[in-house]
Amino acid sequence: MTALSPQARTRALDAMGDGRELDVVVVGGGVVGAGAALDAVTRGLSVGLLEARDWASGTSSRSSKLIHGGLRYLEMLDFALVREALRERGLLLQRLAPHLVRPVPFLYPLQHHAWERVYAGAGVLLYDTLSSSSGHSRGLPRHRHLTRRGALRVAPGLRKDSLVGALRYYDAQVDDARFTEFLVRTAAGYGAHVASRASVTGFLREGDRIAGVRVRDEEHGREIEVRARQVINATGVWTDDTQALVGERGQFHVRASKGIHLVVPRDRIRSSTGLILRTEKSVLFVIPWGRHWIIGTTDTDWHLDKAHPAATRKDIDYLLEHVNKVLVNPVTREDVQGVYAGLRPLLAGESESTSKLSREHVVGSPSPGLVVVAGGKFTTYRVMAADAVDAAVDGMGGGAPRSVTDKIPLLGADGFAARWNQRRQLATKHGLHVARVEHLLSRYGTLADEVFDLIDMDHKLGEPLEGADDYLCAEVVYAASHEGALRLEDVLTRRTRISIEVFDRGDTAARPAAELMAGVLGWSPERVDQEVEHYHARVRAERASQEQQDDESADAERLKVT
Repeated sequence: MTALSPQARTRALDAMGDGRELDVVVVGGGVVGAGAALDAVTRGLSVGLLEARDWASGTSSRSSKLIHGGLRYLEMLDFALVREALRERGLLLQRLAPHLVRPVPFLYPLQHHAWERVYAGAGVLLYDTLSSSSGHSRGLPRHRHLTRRGALRVAPGLRKDSLVGALRYYDAQVDDARFTEFLVRTAAGYGAHVASRASVTGFLREGDRIAGVRVRDEEHGREIEVRARQVINATGVWTDDTQALVGERGQFHVRASKGIHLVVPRDRIRSSTGLILRTEKSVLFVIPWGRHWIIGTTDTDWHLDKAHPAATRKDIDYLLEHVNKVLVNPVTREDVQGVYAGLRPLLAGESESTSKLSREHVVGSPSPGLVVVAGGKFTTYRVMAADAVDAAVDGMGGGAPRSVTDKIPLLGADGFAARWNQRRQLATKHGLHVARVEHLLSRYGTLADEVFDLIDMDHKLGEPLEGADDYLCAEVVYAASHEGALRLEDVLTRRTRISIEVFDRGDTAARPAAELMAGVLGWSPERVDQEVEHYHARVRAERASQEQQDDESADAERLKVT
């Protein structure tokens, strides 16, 4: 299996900078960029993938963690977008990533008699019908109509006066950052050269044609040039900034919309199902997340720092106010374990409201040798990636096969069902509780065997990480040795979700995690101290930003630590 080790990163940069021309270099290590790298390399093209920070460190680690068709887009009559997304949902559940994507139930409370049940019921029926017509509906139950009594039986935490009945339907859920990292690793397994912490600082030109990119290795300070027949700009909310390096604005404009989410303990809301609630602006999700709930999201324009968007006290209060309208026992600020803010890359339109901007994607070629892909949503990343690579192939004069990523399972998928059925035997074999084995299988699929190997070699790695009992020490070591984690923050915020799943946001876990990483990455005691202090400072900055009332003040507090 391919490991995203520090040594592999160095080899990838050496290969990309050796002067030979690649077919495609992809700029941006979010889900679309990673998907484009996998798409291109599985067509037989030579591929490089570059990310300025950590894999999925932008939008692709800060979503609502849903793989869904977008039920509310039916109201906008965007049937094509919903059907496309539902097809992708089915592919992910059944073929591409059954170890990472799983069904999740939702309850849609009805507040009006008769007409709303007919209206909403017709919408959910159409949702199921579009899913079936996509050919990939197996594995998700169809929706059901519930009386008020039936709804309160599955969600007793709802106020009786908040609903007259309900609809129950299914979508799917994913850890977005882990999924993106698996895409990267799968692409590397097929031969793509991939490197994080590698910033594109400029573009190479041959006359009017883009001929590659200039890259700074942020780990070692060296500069390299990567030559390529086609460059794909998949930088999301940074699309316009990347285009500026070319000296051209591009054919379309991407606008950032901030969405924040709250993470609260599972026992704070009594329900066996997720919730979807209407607000005056959009919809609000209450999403099961292990031993927690994720509550989100907001949808507001954002013009400040893109790398570290900040949640304000006003944002947090908005979500609490709306979710508490339907709960018997209100959720308070003291119940909030974690908060995260992300930016959606929306295609700018006529409306000033970001909630009305397009979630559809576009692909353009503003200069010979350059392809830009922007917009879209996490669920349809594979379609976006295929369209971008199609445009790159056209720019090379054709000749490459069509996309095959609808048939390419991600690493860890093959054999997952068998491994899951064997979880009790695995628990006995490796001296772990079966719940721990289920946790590892749900995060790594069949690659969990590599984590088991670490534990077998050093039984101390099978112990819980201090300050974050849901995770094993082996997972921290594996993140550094196999999953491309180069900084403490990479592990605590993206390879795991410790930063949002414990009340101290990872402060206690920081030092033991850094010391485990040090053994893999060769950190000195001084470097361990630096990593730990930087993480503590980051947590303080985030907490301070979340006490501010406006975006500008919150942004100023958050940027005290970058």
